[in-house]
Amino acid sequence: MIIFYQKENYRCKKKNIFNEIESFIKKNEIRKKEHILESNYETLRNYREIGRLIIEAQSGNSKAKYGDELIKKWSKEFTNKYGKGYDATNLKRFRQYYLIFQKSGPVGHQLSWTHFRYLIPIKNENKIIYVLRKNYPKMNLLKR
Repeated sequence: MIIFYQKENYRCKKKNIFNEIESFIKKNEIRKKEHILESNYETLRNYREIGRLIIEAQSGNSKAKYGDELIKKWSKEFTNKYGKGYDATNLKRFRQYYLIFQKSGPVGHQLSWTHFRYLIPIKNENKIIYVLRKNYPKMNLLKR
């Protein structure tokens, strides 16, 4: 009986997180369509929150065993509703973006999602800083 309750509670939590992620996606898509996406900052903030929620759905693990299955399942639903911008690859990128740039500070305001997509695969923080300094010498880089 207790095990059944825990499973049901777990499913409810996952559904709530899915709905929360979907609300960020809806806001982002509405802003895109209305052409009032004030800045890149709004998009990046939404992607960071989606990444945070994916980690939360994985019980705080950055790479839970079931995480990729969860992302695949959710990406199918989001892609059907909102297009290819929310496929499994991008949901994984949002997760990585959150893990790497949780507190992007001033750098987050100066880079676009395209820049971050390039930086996400780089695992070493010093390499990220090197790439940023080399390509954007005037950028205000603060050590995270």
